[in-house]
Formats: sequence, C-alpha cells, structure tokens
Amino acid sequence: MRQVVATAGHVDHGKSTLVRALTGIEPDRLAEERRRGLTIDLGFAWTTLPSGQEVSFVDVPGHERFLGNMLAGLGPAPLVCFVVAADSGWSAQSGDHRDALAALGIDQGLLVVSRSDLAPDRVGSVIAEARRELRGTGLADAPALGVSAVTGEGIPALREALDHLVTTAREPSPRERVRLWIDRSFSVTGAGTVVTGTLGGGTVSREDPLELCGQERGGEAVVRGLQSHGGQVPSIGPVTRAAVNLRGLGTGEIGRGDALLTPGAWETTTTVDVRRLTGAELTDAPSELQAHIGTAAVTARIRPFGPDHARLTLSRPLPLGVGDRLVLRGSGASSIWGGVQVLDVDPPLLERRGDGARRRTALTAMPPAGDVAVEVARRRAVRADLLARFGIALPAQLPPTVRRRGDWLVDTAAESGWTAALRELVEDDRRADALTAGLPRKAAIDALSLPDPALLDAVVAAAALEQVGGRVRDAAAAAGLGNAERAVAQLEERLRTAPFRAPEADDLTALRLRPRELAAAARQGRLLRLPDDVILLPSAPALAMRELAQLAQPFTASQARRALDTTRRIAIPLLEHLDARGWTRRLDSGHREIVR
Repeated sequence: MRQVVATAGHVDHGKSTLVRALTGIEPDRLAEERRRGLTIDLGFAWTTLPSGQEVSFVDVPGHERFLGNMLAGLGPAPLVCFVVAADSGWSAQSGDHRDALAALGIDQGLLVVSRSDLAPDRVGSVIAEARRELRGTGLADAPALGVSAVTGEGIPALREALDHLVTTAREPSPRERVRLWIDRSFSVTGAGTVVTGTLGGGTVSREDPLELCGQERGGEAVVRGLQSHGGQVPSIGPVTRAAVNLRGLGTGEIGRGDALLTPGAWETTTTVDVRRLTGAELTDAPSELQAHIGTAAVTARIRPFGPDHARLTLSRPLPLGVGDRLVLRGSGASSIWGGVQVLDVDPPLLERRGDGARRRTALTAMPPAGDVAVEVARRRAVRADLLARFGIALPAQLPPTVRRRGDWLVDTAAESGWTAALRELVEDDRRADALTAGLPRKAAIDALSLPDPALLDAVVAAAALEQVGGRVRDAAAAAGLGNAERAVAQLEERLRTAPFRAPEADDLTALRLRPRELAAAARQGRLLRLPDDVILLPSAPALAMRELAQLAQPFTASQARRALDTTRRIAIPLLEHLDARGWTRRLDSGHREIVR
C-alpha cells in the first residue's frame, strides 16, 4: 500500500528539515530555496516505513506569500503532517494552514511538534495549544508527538506513527474514475512531456488514453510510461505520487492546475452551486474570489443565495463533481476566506423574478451527495451516465418517483404526462385521417418537448404504442380502413377465390381504391403491393411457391405463368418478388429454380 502525506504549518517551523530527516531526500528543489532557506514551491520526497509500506511527502511552503502553492500541494493529499515548532508555538500561518485543512475536509494526519531540542519543556504545552487551535477540524484529536530533526529524538517514533497512519487511512477504490491534478510539467530528452501529480483514486496504466482538461487546451493523450519513487512501473493506483510520460501533448500545453481524466467520465463546468462549510458567511464575500481545488486556482464570481449557499461562475472549465470541496480566498489575499462544497455542477438558469430565493430553498434541502430523485425531477429525464459524470451515485434501488427506461432515468410524473399526451396526439392523428400511417417521429418530439429526441423510444414503449417506418401509431387502433374498409374486404374475398388474378386498374377505380387506400391496406398487412400496380394477398408468395415446386426445375416464366393460371403482367413482378426474398433464384435470362 502507498500513501501521500502533505506537510502543513507556519513558515520556518522545520517542515522541510523534518521531511529531509525522514527520507534522506532534499525537498527544496530550487536553488533559491536552498540559498534562502525558505520553501517557495512544492517539494517531493519518499521513504519506506518500518512495515515496508511506502509513503510520499509533498512539502508545502509556509509563507503567506506562497499560499496558492501551499493549497496546490495540500489539495490532492489525503493525509497531513501538521508541524508546529516547540520554541515558537502556534503562529500566524499555522492558522491559515488550519483553515485550509478545515476547508478541504482533511481529517487524517499527525500533529508534530518540531525542534523539541530547542524547547523540550514546551512540547506538552504546544501540543495542548495546537489542539485548541485545531478544534473543529479533523485533526484536533490526531496523534501528537515531539521530534527533533537535528538530534534525531522522536524520529523513530514518528516513523512508527506514520506507519500506523498509512495502515489505517481510508483506501480509495482503484476502480474510481481518474482525476490526476498536475503540479509539475517538464520535458525529458528522448521521452518528451512528463507531468507529476498525486493520484487519489482510480488506476492509470501504460497505453491508457487520458483526457486533458487544461488552461491551454483539451483533448486526449496516451500514457507512454509511468514512474513512482524513481522507478518505472506498469500501472499506478491510489494513493500515489506519479510521474506520467505522455504522448500527444507538448510541455507548453499542460501545467499546474490542469487535470488528466478518465475519458468521458467527468463533466467539466464553469458554473456550480455550493454550500458553505467553513469561514465567513457567503453574503459577506467579495464579488470575486480565487477558488482552489486540487492544484487548480481559478477566478470565481460569486452570487450569494444567502449566508450558506451561492453560485460560483469560474473563469475556466474545471472537472468537478457533486461533493467536491473548494477553498475560497480573496483575489490577491494571503488568507483563506472559507471552504464550500459543490452541490450541483449543472445548475438551472435563473431568469425569472424570485428564482434566487427558490434556488436557496432547493439547495438548503439538498443532501451533500446529491439526490437522484431531485435531479431527475428537475430535468424530467436524464441519462444515468450523465448523473455518474456529475458525481451522483445511483442507489441499488431507485426512488419510487424514478423509473429506468434503458439508458434513461425518467421522472414518473413527467412520464405519465408524456405518455398521456402522446396517446392523445396519436389518436388525434388517427381521427383526422383513418388511413394515416401514424404520427411522424419529429412531430411527436416537437409536440412533447422532450429533453432529448432519443427519449421518444422510451415514451412510445411506456405508452404501449409502436413505431413503424418512422411513425408512431396505436397497433390496436390501426386496424380498419375507414370508408375503404368495405372495398378492401371485397377485394380480399375476390383474391381468395383467384389468388393470382390481380385486379386491373378499372377494377380498382370501380372499388374506389386509390394508391393511398392501397398503401394503408398494405401497411396493415391486408394486401401485398408489387411493382406495376400488381395487388395480391400477402399469402400469394407462399401459394405460388407451392405451385412452382411441382414444376421441373429449372422453369421458365411462361411455365410459371401457366402453373399459376395468371398473366405475364402479374407473373413477372411476382417472380421477381420471390427472387428478392431468396425463395427462387434466376439462373439466366429465361430460367429460374427454387432455392432448396
């Protein structure tokens, strides 16, 4: 099992020194960082714990000027090592980092009092102080211990505590959809573009296609290779620090804040409705904020619906799901405004007077994980895979107000309205014209105002109707031909007596059977229409085969005509019909045979 731990804490409280003591790796990558002794950007290191489990560290800057970099490191990490120096105690940026943890909902980690060699008698009081400050977060009761990276005191105990933390941490599913937030991008000679990030869920393997949601572009890339902890691996699962070699993207096309996704599994959005979890009331927020998730930081305009709910309009699309947490801070500010949780990644337009108040009421009642019944009712019908892209899981048993219709989830009230309206439309079409072939699909779709034309199939089935030739009709009501019924019945009786004596044009005129009436009778299976206005019963082909089977094979058209006691005008179209069905086969210009 692997895990990723981020550091947190005030600047100069020894976070990087602690990581160096645990791993033997220098997390400060930049020359300026080493020269100034100040972490500016994210640092990365790893080690093997006493049990053999591997753990990666993301070392974050503690200075207020680099709060955005800190959030990029803390955002994707599930575990945290919160560091407070024994000789300094709780400090200004300790509070900022605490607020970030609370906003992100990180509740798994350790409380480490560093530099215990400088103030050994203060370790207990600093732990107590830190617990008070962390009250209301998931770390208030986290395991705590004092260490010194200089003397090594407490380091073995810290390694044991990390081992226990990793062992007992929640395990994300390797079958989740992938969302790998990128924190670095660079080019390697002979390999091309390489990005790094923390994989929090799902699995990535060599040659996997991944979808890019980026600031510069979108599109797909293919995984050329994978590295973790300095070694090549065929695949990675959660939770892992990974370097991904990509084919199909240049280094300048991808960077921090972009995400690699399972293709087609995420909905990217610029508008989300959110609920306040931590921080000041949203009605007091500035009109423009910075929103952070994963390694991304985007400008967000806020429309409050009240103190606890608001709509955020983001400056660029992000792959977000219901339940995601965003950290908000004022544009250019060095402190956290608060944290919000995404309730809706596809919120409705607010165009009418009072829509804002109605939306506040709806959001107040909305559960954090989303409500399938509410989502379906709002849209009347929605594809199940779209809800999955929204991050809303389907329960094993659907709510009573939701029915599954193939790939669709349909609100029962909406379906009842559609089916009743469709049956009425079909009946009106039938009343207007007894010979109608049915209501055209497009007319039905337009009249019902369906969310998607593909949904018509489900509505037709629910209404117990049928579709034939692109038209919707009632099979039971379709029987009968109105004023033409008597004439068709007479023709049927005549053909039953002489099955191959098709009526002449004058006969049809006398019966007042025009092409329209004949087409309607054919649709109902009452008559068979062949080329050249040859009208027979649908049973005629089978009767003809019975007679032709008695002829010596092969046979000529003249022989067939005589066997059927009919004319050439009728025999030729009938024989060609049998050829088309594959019942007979034409051998040359003058001979056919029955296909056995």
